[in-house]
Amino acid sequence: MAYVNRTSGESGASLAGRLEGAGANLLALRSHNGALVLDLLRTAGTTGISRLELAERTGLTPQAVSKITARLRADGLAAEAGQLASTGGKPRTVLRLVPEAGYAVGLHLDRDELTAVLCDLAGAVVAERRVPLGLGAGAGAVVEGAAREVEALIEGAGVSVLGVGVALPGPLDHARGTLHRVTGFPEWDGFPLRDTLAGRLGVPVVVDKDTNAAALGLAVGGCGPVREPGAGRGDGFGDGDSYGDGSDGTGDRAGDRGGGSDGTGDRPGDRGGGRDRVGDGGVDGGRSGGGVRAGAEAAFAYLHLGTGLGAGLVFGGAVHRGARTGAGEFGHQVIQLDGPLCDCGNRGCVEALCLAAVGRGAVGEAARVLGAGAANLVGLLDIDLVLLGGRTVAAHQEAFVRGVGAVLGERARREGTDTVPVRIAPGGARGVAEGAAQLLLAPLFGRGEG
Repeated sequence: MAYVNRTSGESGASLAGRLEGAGANLLALRSHNGALVLDLLRTAGTTGISRLELAERTGLTPQAVSKITARLRADGLAAEAGQLASTGGKPRTVLRLVPEAGYAVGLHLDRDELTAVLCDLAGAVVAERRVPLGLGAGAGAVVEGAAREVEALIEGAGVSVLGVGVALPGPLDHARGTLHRVTGFPEWDGFPLRDTLAGRLGVPVVVDKDTNAAALGLAVGGCGPVREPGAGRGDGFGDGDSYGDGSDGTGDRAGDRGGGSDGTGDRPGDRGGGRDRVGDGGVDGGRSGGGVRAGAEAAFAYLHLGTGLGAGLVFGGAVHRGARTGAGEFGHQVIQLDGPLCDCGNRGCVEALCLAAVGRGAVGEAARVLGAGAANLVGLLDIDLVLLGGRTVAAHQEAFVRGVGAVLGERARREGTDTVPVRIAPGGARGVAEGAAQLLLAPLFGRGEG
């Protein structure tokens, strides 16, 4: 997991402004440690977690944890969730996140469809809207249509929001919120989508590629080989199919923690290098699995094949966007020099070959082509897991998992390495929209940036 100490970039004051608009006070998150504790409350769910366990798992002193949780409770972000059974002493009170303390909108602008979801602080979807969209209808029409859907979603739920996260095909500039030559729609080049939509709605807006948003949602939701600090957690992830053999895990040692901070809680202790392994559907705490590292060293790729093809990359729990936020243009790697013309202007791109094969009804061929691209990615970046999503994959899940997995399996046998598992990403048709909401929510838990 990558926690972010916001001493640069987006200031604590700007984050506080986000929550003040939703009736909450982000002074409780003025430090890295406040976000760290809040994230542990989030991952604990309705069961809750005690102050003692928060201290043990963060490396903070009990006094620091008490101060942080007192602020979170005063600001309405945390509440008591009952008491643990006594083991001879005073029963411990457990705390939980208050999901309804804040909301964010996630907006997925696909080439032909708009999906909008309203998510609470825990990331749960509480409202959803889906309408047809023509991304080539012109910037003014698209922005106005998107704004109306967001307003209808918020008004229907009767809540205020922290802001709106927007996910759409790239390439684009995440840092500036401007679009580049969106594949198939070059007229969007240079359009300031973030500032335009924020001006129209009057709330903060964050813009990112659809694949990055989906990958962020998967990482924050624990649906990749990434979990909270410390090893040996048995919190499973993923409900999709998987393919490929692997070796047993060996990451059975929890990371050592340093002494933490004094009572002021300014910094957590350092954590050691214990590693988990991800099993065939869950984090097994280093007992068995498919040779997939979990924890701070883990990496996974989310491959999205819908009306286009792209990748979201996660290293150590954080989305990798690159220096110019252009990483993940996976679909436009050329693998056939004399191949069909792609909308990007090149020939033989993985995207063009995949979509052409699907159009002919040759799904098995499309899966193998996608597998060839995935194998290049695995060889280049040594990733631990491949997750597949998008409407084209959703229509042929088994074929794509087996086809991509077979190519990765062949590569592993040639090289004498473990096969990288391939699975269907959870989240379904609204996975990108949910990830877009996390563009606003994840920074509150120290999970937003790489």
